[in-house]
Amino acid sequence: MVSRADRSQLSQWWWTVDKTLLFAAVALMAGGLVLSLAASPAIAEKIDLSSLHFFKRHVIFLVPALIIMIGLSFLDKHNARRAALILFGISLVLMVLTMFIGFEAKGSRRWLSLGLISLQPSELLKPGFVVVTAWLFAENARRPDIPGNLFSIILFAIVVALLVAQPDLGQTILISGVWAAMFFMAGMPWIWISVLGAIALAGLAAAYVTIGHFASRIDRFLTGEGDTFQVDTGIEAIVRGGWLGQGPGEGTVKRILPDAHTDFVFAVAAEEFGIIITLILLLLFAFIVMRGLSHALRERDAFVRLSVSGLMLLFGFQSIINMAVNLQLMPAKGMTLPFISYGGSSMLSVAFAMGLILAFTRLRPENRRYDKGLFAPKAVQPAE
Repeated sequence: MVSRADRSQLSQWWWTVDKTLLFAAVALMAGGLVLSLAASPAIAEKIDLSSLHFFKRHVIFLVPALIIMIGLSFLDKHNARRAALILFGISLVLMVLTMFIGFEAKGSRRWLSLGLISLQPSELLKPGFVVVTAWLFAENARRPDIPGNLFSIILFAIVVALLVAQPDLGQTILISGVWAAMFFMAGMPWIWISVLGAIALAGLAAAYVTIGHFASRIDRFLTGEGDTFQVDTGIEAIVRGGWLGQGPGEGTVKRILPDAHTDFVFAVAAEEFGIIITLILLLLFAFIVMRGLSHALRERDAFVRLSVSGLMLLFGFQSIINMAVNLQLMPAKGMTLPFISYGGSSMLSVAFAMGLILAFTRLRPENRRYDKGLFAPKAVQPAE
């Protein structure tokens, strides 16, 4: 037990960090380990790899992800912002390099080969982009002479252009939704809402007309015709699991599900552990998002408020998209389930985002007023 009288950095961190949020994130990581062990062996054996190949790689990425999350949570808000800016700058450069030296897979050029591992810069870009955008919106509100909103729009246009060039429409829609929500929370004028809404609709229409695989996914979702094997198999796995599941390692539908360890790990969880476990998983995601947004609601610093809100919306929207695709409530798209799906870049990106959230929501002397509620953090006073 860390004493309140201890003045070390560890003690200060322990008494100011939101431990409930931290433990909830760690619980998701632990759940991801279990589901990786359940979902990945069949995929690995199908491509003639060791049955534990993907599970071992999941563990390899999980260790630095945990270190990154906890390490970032020690930072104050200024250093956390600097860390996000550095990550965003590096990721932006890597995104440009991907266009020239990245390798193509499944019709998109999104990955850079780094020897034994591959990196998806667009995943790492997301948390940095959210924090930089929050800072620009906050500065515009604090000092109207600084065109923060305009800079944010330019930055957003650059990021979207790079994503569309890959193409990666799933990430484009995710980032656009988060950015629009942050702009709205920052006080976007209604004229901007109308203009940007019209641009978004025009962009979706243009994507439907010009990008064949995007149009085919929309058509398959709306009509149910064409190659719907993966989403149909995902639903079959969920139905087969029932309330209590087939049992750990006893799932059979997962063996023919192409992306069981990534995009459709939620379906594997339902088949092997049952609908009750998936509901618990859903509640855990919802709790994390609501807990984070409750921090943002009571935050007095505009930059911190927008950063926490944006990062939590990023986390929440990505979770909703993945689960909605598994349940055939949205067209199929390659979107991982945070902390659960296999994917090193996604794991590191979500860990970076959660580390920033923990850093921004640490109890600070200038912000000690907390309301009571189900998701509200307790008013813990740091050691004097």
